[in-house]
Amino acid sequence: MKAMIFAAGLGTRLKPLTDHMPKALVPVNGRPMLEHVILKLKQSGFNELVINIHHFGEQIIDFLEANQNFGLTIHISDEREQLLDTGGGIKKAAPFFQGNEPFLIHNVDILSDTDLKALYESHLHSGNDATLLASKRTTARYLLFDKQAYLRGWVNKDTGQTKPEGFEYDATKYQEYAFSGIHVISPSLFRYMDERWKGKFPIMDFYLQTCGEARIGGCLTEELHLIDIGKPETLEKAASFLAELDQE
Repeated sequence: MKAMIFAAGLGTRLKPLTDHMPKALVPVNGRPMLEHVILKLKQSGFNELVINIHHFGEQIIDFLEANQNFGLTIHISDEREQLLDTGGGIKKAAPFFQGNEPFLIHNVDILSDTDLKALYESHLHSGNDATLLASKRTTARYLLFDKQAYLRGWVNKDTGQTKPEGFEYDATKYQEYAFSGIHVISPSLFRYMDERWKGKFPIMDFYLQTCGEARIGGCLTEELHLIDIGKPETLEKAASFLAELDQE
């Protein structure tokens, strides 16, 4: 099974830690956050990874070499010349995902108790071009899914802004869920990344603009223990979060 880890971010929220290292190598409970994600993927049965790099990217390459790629096949998608954001990063890595086999996408700064293999297998049986793991979590920004769990839009509850353009939010028609930063994509999705989508762009903008054509579904869960360790206040809580996961 294949997966991609987003590890190219600048990590500006974690300065000054990221003044001299990439966010992906910031330690969490004694290990770089990248190592935590790699080992979770490995334990879930993923044996071929793509990792994109930008900020201090050579440090990530050296880290992987020092650890013999953790016994996995690992490819580097090099964005050191231009940071491409999540959508552009996936499109650049497309050559690694030729064929029909889906691949899982995982943000490097997310820790969770989700069963990644079960998520992957759920996507396999769904017929979706992409499946987004989303949960009931209090936030200002929600993905909106219809009764069949297909993505239809997005709303910012604080500002009233909606996406895509022209979308009308109706609380009686849609289910509100928060995105986890974990999703599964089939290569069939790439056919929608036409000339409109080039260079740097966020994958969520792409999903919202194409959800009327592509099958963008949700794996919707009421209970998901998740922490975004890309912020100083949650980085401090990460050790206790990991301890809780170990007890489950």
